Amino acid sequence: MRNTAKITTAVLAVGALTLGLSACGSDSGSEDKSASPGGTLVVAASAVPHAQILDFVKDNLAADADLKLEVKEFTDYVTPNTATQSGEVGANFFQHKPYLDDFNKKNKTTIAPVVTVHLEPLGLYSNKVKKLTDLKDGATVALPNDTTNEARALKLLDQNGLIKLKAGAGNDATPKDIAENPKKIQFKELEAAQVPRSLDDVDAAVINGNYAVEAKLSPKDDSLVLEAAEGNPYGNFLAVKEGNEKDPQVVKLVKLLNSPEVKKFIQDEYDGSVIPAF
Repeated sequence: MRNTAKITTAVLAVGALTLGLSACGSDSGSEDKSASPGGTLVVAASAVPHAQILDFVKDNLAADADLKLEVKEFTDYVTPNTATQSGEVGANFFQHKPYLDDFNKKNKTTIAPVVTVHLEPLGLYSNKVKKLTDLKDGATVALPNDTTNEARALKLLDQNGLIKLKAGAGNDATPKDIAENPKKIQFKELEAAQVPRSLDDVDAAVINGNYAVEAKLSPKDDSLVLEAAEGNPYGNFLAVKEGNEKDPQVVKLVKLLNSPEVKKFIQDEYDGSVIPAF
């Protein structure tokens, strides 16, 4: 039903390298789709729920707002930013602020958030135990391996008493920052999209909300523990290359993404697994 462009894993691997190089150099020679008054706004997005939300906008709201929108799905957390930086796409929708801050710092990119849309609560899941207290000594727990989401996962475990992080452990915490590990938990660090597939091979896994939904897991019903929404800094937003925040098509999309219609769609479609942040 969705009219989106699928990107294969093989293409992504080559594209991430090529775009990553161009992101640190000149943007000349590439078609800059981030500044296209009156043209089509191309937005890079992860499939669930980001592309689904954008498709709802495209199919139901865009025409009345005179917005021309194209959605490109990506399965990784790197290429959407490098493609936005190079002008290959005009915007992206997949990430939160701690991740973007870390990405910009490491890659010398200039991506900026323009509007926060929703929160995907991070949760701990298991196919082997029903309660957190049932995890045995020496259990293996899978974590997303990108900097901010790994720290976020460890904070979730800390807040629920499974481990204790060192004082001052921040948004770049790793298992090396664990001060106390009474159950002697072993950690398996995996690319975030791969973590749900590890559930049968580990005792538990901390899974990003979008990948949990994509794997047919309900954060509200299936998680052993779940992040609290109140005061959570991990809201997901639409982002553009700095300087393109006022592009007319971007401005139109910003308004639609924070509309009552999108709020209702998120609430009805995801039943608490994805939470509107506006």
